[in-house]
Amino acid sequence: MAGNSSKLIATIRKNGKQELRVSLDRFQGHDLINMRVWFEAEDGDMRPGKQGVSIRTALLPELARALEDAGKAASMGETDPKEAA
Repeated sequence: MAGNSSKLIATIRKNGKQELRVSLDRFQGHDLINMRVWFEAEDGDMRPGKQGVSIRTALLPELARALEDAGKAASMGETDPKEAA
C-alpha cells in the first residue's frame, strides 16, 4: 500500500447501531492493524467513533495469541473481573 491507505478486512456487528471494523492501514509509512468502532449517525450513515486501537502489523502474532487465550478463558467461564485481580 502506498502513501496513506486502508483496506477493510472484516466488519463485526457489535449491536443494533455499532460495528467493529478491522482494517489494514498504512499511515505515514507505517503498516497498521486498525480496529475501530463505527456507529450509525442520525442520518443513517456509519461514522468512525473514538473507540479503537491501531497497532503495528509486526505485533499481530502477539495479538492473535492474546485473543486466542481470551477465547479459551471465556469458553471456560473465566470472565469474572474479580478473579483477574
